[in-house]
Amino acid sequence: MQKVNKSKFTALLVALIMMITVISPMSVFAEGETSEVKDLTKKEEKQLNEDEVEIQILATSDVHGRFMPYDYAVNASYTKGSLTQVLTAINELREQNPNTILVDNGDTIQDNSSALFLNDEIHPMILAMNKMGFDVWSVGNHEFNYGVPALQKIIDQFEGETLGGNVYNADGSRIAKPYTIIERAGVKVGIIGMVTPNIVNWDAANLKGYTVTNPIEETRKAIDEIKDKVDVLIAVNHMGEESQYGIEGSGAIDIAKNFPELTAIVTGHAHSKIVGDYYYDGKVYTSKDATDEVKRNGVLMIEPYKYANALGQITLKFTKEDGKYIIKDKATDIKSDLYYMYDKNEKKVAYESDKELEKSLESYNQRAIDDANKLIGELKEGNLVAENEIKDIPRAQLEPTAAIQIVNDVQMFYGKQIAGKDIDVAAAALFRADQNVMAGPIKKSDLALLYKYDNTLYVVEMTGKQLKQYMEWSAQYFNTFNEGDLTVSFDQNIRSYNYDMFGGVTYNIDITKEAGNRIVDLKNNNEEVKDEDVLLVAVNNYRANSHLLKYGVVFQEGDELPKKIGGSDDLQYGLGDGRIRDLIGKYIVEEKNGVITPEVEMNWSLIGNNWDKEDRAKAVELINEGKIIIPRSEDGRTPNVASVTVEQVKEALGVKEEADTIITTTTTTTTYVVKAGDMLWKIGRDLNVDYNKIGEINNLDNLNLIFVGQELLIPVSN
Repeated sequence: MQKVNKSKFTALLVALIMMITVISPMSVFAEGETSEVKDLTKKEEKQLNEDEVEIQILATSDVHGRFMPYDYAVNASYTKGSLTQVLTAINELREQNPNTILVDNGDTIQDNSSALFLNDEIHPMILAMNKMGFDVWSVGNHEFNYGVPALQKIIDQFEGETLGGNVYNADGSRIAKPYTIIERAGVKVGIIGMVTPNIVNWDAANLKGYTVTNPIEETRKAIDEIKDKVDVLIAVNHMGEESQYGIEGSGAIDIAKNFPELTAIVTGHAHSKIVGDYYYDGKVYTSKDATDEVKRNGVLMIEPYKYANALGQITLKFTKEDGKYIIKDKATDIKSDLYYMYDKNEKKVAYESDKELEKSLESYNQRAIDDANKLIGELKEGNLVAENEIKDIPRAQLEPTAAIQIVNDVQMFYGKQIAGKDIDVAAAALFRADQNVMAGPIKKSDLALLYKYDNTLYVVEMTGKQLKQYMEWSAQYFNTFNEGDLTVSFDQNIRSYNYDMFGGVTYNIDITKEAGNRIVDLKNNNEEVKDEDVLLVAVNNYRANSHLLKYGVVFQEGDELPKKIGGSDDLQYGLGDGRIRDLIGKYIVEEKNGVITPEVEMNWSLIGNNWDKEDRAKAVELINEGKIIIPRSEDGRTPNVASVTVEQVKEALGVKEEADTIITTTTTTTTYVVKAGDMLWKIGRDLNVDYNKIGEINNLDNLNLIFVGQELLIPVSN
């Protein structure tokens, strides 16, 4: 092999560098400057061969303000998903195939302190999406939380195409386009975008003067306009697979059913993990169950989860025949996948955060952290919610807690400011299983742990009959209690945020009765609530608009509907934007002088769960030891969907079926019913029993908290 003269090589290298510099000047940055994120959308288009092209559509949905790997609500790092992590995945996939279309399916600018940046020159979510090269943004329902003018301002910041073809301005123009056509490597891709029509229920006040039409109607118009101009039709619709509230056109299945000419639908809204379902001939098939016939003739549906936890991918292979690009065989030429930012099996980050994009977003990140750290008060004398008695069963849905009480107290307090008179009833739901505030200083970020969403406050007037209907709807959350059950469980088809707990009234829920007949002993100010009573009820705007002020799951056609009295977002009431979360902070600072305690009225209870206390105690022990697992719904969104039974405990203990009891047949306890004025230490003193033992055998977390009518097991000396 011939050796290269070192000096000649060096000279050639210098000359080559100088030549390159002349042709393409080098970028030089001063100290402290950073380069822009590379524009990866401008790579050369790559074809498989002369007549084949592969296009990939990459999709996010329901990112909800996760522009950086940080959860400002809890003021901590969050590496399960963020746009900065998603960019790393996108870059890898673009390297493999530059024929890429990047879409986001809405619910983008709400949550995770996103509201802080609404008035900025550019919102951090949009800044990130622009730098990442998003081609399409299809608006979601939460985009309307701040009103259409605020949304329009942010739409103007986005450099791609914004879709939302079923929302019209008063002058008849749309707020966003119904479709766009994007060309990659000669292939024309028609992308249609619609939002769930149920925004009229959730943001009625913000949509006053606007018209929301049905996505089926608008999709037909869009397809008719572009079907002869494109090679493939894709929908990017902010709606789940299933329709909501019985509204046809509010689910992707409805769209697939009506438009089999669609090749694929990117869905969202439901926060589901859908790698690839297929709708065909009236049925939905998973990617595993779908036959080649289903794949060839059906419509693919994919949903990339939530919070930028995953990036969805649809890969389409086109073949050019007679001058036109076609998908020859949908069974083999279409593929879909989800790429997760965090590997839950390995328990480590799968895609690291892109450092250049982080630098562009750091000023926003620091502002959000500073805002989250603002001190607003102090919680003394304990947490708002005691530790769960049973692992994976939220205590706050089984009994009154200070966490729900303070929300209802706030709603009743500011509801009075809206109505001009005392509020009779308030209702609030548990928005997250860990909804709680711990004893100690209260930071602004802690309020999001107590109240997750940007809901505002409504006051509605309803009759006693209507209140009972509303409460019965809420109480259907529980599964009917059966003989042998040792835990209370929840209906797998009902989300936790659709179970409201009520303040201002006392009541019991008899879970031995079928849904619709469970509310008993309902009283207001110690008086039985009668059907003809007129009551003022404080609820959030979501509950009012979606369930109480329209016909649907609570009230049927022909029923009289409650009436709206007013809302906290109305400027005349002087409550700012009127968000309940902000009102909680205002209440703590202004009405409680910055100090609150875990106060709770035991105004409601579950009744009918007449389990054997010793069997129950053993079940609790086995569950907490992990020997019995509390099941979740198939989609993972509802916990505790089946009760633990005596038979399960026997099986876990290896006890024979003929055994009459689990623990022992020898009675070693007696039962004591708590009376007015009782304290645990007094009961122990009077019965000559260590009150700590009473607390232990009854699994009491707080020895100072017992209530009238409570049955306590009292150990009996042998």
